[in-house]
Order: sequence, then structure tokens, then C-alpha cells
Amino acid sequence: MGMVGGGRGAFIGQVHRMAANLDGKIELVAGAFSADPEKSRLSGEDFFLDPSRVYSSYQEMARAEAALPPEKRIDFVSIVVRNNLHFEVAKTFLEAGIHVICDKPVTFNLEQALQLRSIVTRTGLVFALTHNYTGYPMVKEARRMVRAGELGRLLKIVAEYPQGYAVGDVEGDGQGQIANWRSDPSVSGVSNCIGDIGTHAHNLIRYICGVEIESLCAELTAFIPGRQLDDDGNILVRFRGGAKGLIYASQISNGDENALSIRAYGTKASIEWHQEDPNDLLVKYANAPRRVYRRGNDYLGPEAKANSRTPFAHPEGFIEAFANIYVAAAGAIADRIEGRPAPAEGYDFPDIRDGIAGMAFIETAVRSSQSSDKWVPFPVV
Repeated sequence: MGMVGGGRGAFIGQVHRMAANLDGKIELVAGAFSADPEKSRLSGEDFFLDPSRVYSSYQEMARAEAALPPEKRIDFVSIVVRNNLHFEVAKTFLEAGIHVICDKPVTFNLEQALQLRSIVTRTGLVFALTHNYTGYPMVKEARRMVRAGELGRLLKIVAEYPQGYAVGDVEGDGQGQIANWRSDPSVSGVSNCIGDIGTHAHNLIRYICGVEIESLCAELTAFIPGRQLDDDGNILVRFRGGAKGLIYASQISNGDENALSIRAYGTKASIEWHQEDPNDLLVKYANAPRRVYRRGNDYLGPEAKANSRTPFAHPEGFIEAFANIYVAAAGAIADRIEGRPAPAEGYDFPDIRDGIAGMAFIETAVRSSQSSDKWVPFPVV
């Protein structure tokens, strides 16, 4: 594994490295960890890397690694830079013949995402997107239940992702994080809150429920004075097939931390999952007691079992969910390297299709919020 970005002081870079290393199947051997060559060098020292494989730029890294013999070069690169660089870095490594695992959102805008899809298709390389919440075992169990018809026909889906870290700046007292790069449209793109965390709620709906948006009606707000991009969003959704829903994301929900949750209501049953209590899946019925399904137990489906590392009563969480994506993507990459066919059921990790759907969601929500029509059709991409 190589890495672009994620050097000293980068929270998400550390998360990716811990997740990739968790199962002992992936080794970090190279990187361009910062646009500052000295910071990249020092980060390489922190990670005990060979100095010759710590690079001053991602362009230099792609050229040098591609020139190495196959048994020496990196098998894939993990991209953890800011949004505005995702496309160029991914493009550079794909065209150098190197597989890619990229943090979300996939690109700066939908146009770039569609271009990237063409590059992924042309090169035939593995491209994985770290929508990490899909890696939780009980999310996979929820998906199995929906696919097996245990909920019946889906009627309503509600996903929310409230945080409260920025609420201090609403009153202008400087307690929030208005200087966060995600509030800069030249770096983050057209949205802050919906682009950063609302897209996780949307992705969770698609992964668990297997539905696509038909149209949406969005109201995005910048409560923080002087902020150019949204810090709160409320979105009504019409799904293809008839289900209705609500997606809510916020950075000014006072007192909330990382409260991603999903509720899916069907004609037979409903499910409820909360990221802050990820080892439980609540299943509810109209005329029967509620059930709580717990991670690590034998009564769960094969997907949940395969993505658990410890027995019941030993909780797993955020790092393990990330690790499940890395392990699944590494399996696909190993199959390509060894010339093995893909399994009939495919691979269980988010890919370029999920990235495109996410960018379409972000841009459609912004367009709806700015439109006088409100209900805006969702593009077929």
C-alpha cells in the first residue's frame, strides 16, 4: 500500500492506516504524505518507511512506483487528500496502472466523477471508495434482511446525521470550526454539511435498502455568519418504486456527536440502526415484540459473520468498519494480480458507482435548495 496525504496531524490518514493494518494483510511501504516535501519526509520517518519511497509529490510517487518491477511496486494507493485533489490523484495512479482506494466524496464535482468512471472502466483497475459505515456487520445484516424480503415492501426510509461541533459559531463567539477547509467552496465543492456527512446518510440508504432517488426537495442553510456553504440540511425524498423518505444532516445540532442513524419501514417489519451503538440492530413489528440483533452471534447472516472479528460480547466499531472495506478491496486487488475471476456475487465494497451517486445527490440537493421549484428530478447517471 502507498498513501497520498494523511501525514502528521491528519486524523483521517491515521484512521486509514490503522484500518489497513488491522488484519495484517496490508503493509504501508510508500507515500507522498503532504504537499510540503519536508512534512512528507518527516511523516515517512514517523511510519518507519524506506526514505527512498517517501516522495515530495504524488506525481513523482506515481512515476517512480510504476517504474519498479511488479513485485516491488505498491499494489494500490490510498488517497486521503482534500476533495479538490481526489480526481487528479486518482487519475494519475490509475493511468500509471495502480489500483486505488479513495476517501469520500469521490471527486470535487459530478463531472469529474463521470470522467473518473471512464478511466476506471478503461484501465480495468480496482477502485474502492471508503464509505466506511457500510463496513459495520449489523449494517450488512440490515441489508441482508431487506434483500431477503423480511421487511416486505419498503414504505418510508429516514436517515440522519446530526453533529453539533460547529454550533458555537452561530452566535459568532468563535467556538465552532468556521475555518475548517470543508467550508471553503474552492476546496470542498458546492456543499459542506451535505457533502461531508449528508452523503454518508444517502449512501447508507442505498447500501441497506437498495433504492435510488427519483426526486428530492431540499433546504440547505448556513446558520454560521459569513459561511459560504451549508452547515445544516433537510431533504424530502421520493424513491423510485414508491417509497418516501427524509435525509437530515447538520453540524449545528447542539449536543449531538456523530449520531448517524437509519430507520427503514416496510409492510412486514422495520429496522433501526445507530452508528453510536453499532453492535445492535433493532427490528420492529406491528403485532409482535421488538427484537435486538447483536453483532457476533450465530443467528446472523453470513455477511455479518464474515465481517466480525471477535465473538459476541466484545464490541467492534469505527476502525473495524473501515478495515472491512480495506480487506474486501484488497481481496479484489489480489484476484486481479493473481488472475483469479471475481466471485459470482461480486465484491462487497463501495466503488465508483457509489461515488457518482453521491456526487449526484450533493449537487441535486444544492440545486433544489437554490431553486424556486423545490422538487428536482434526480439525474440518471
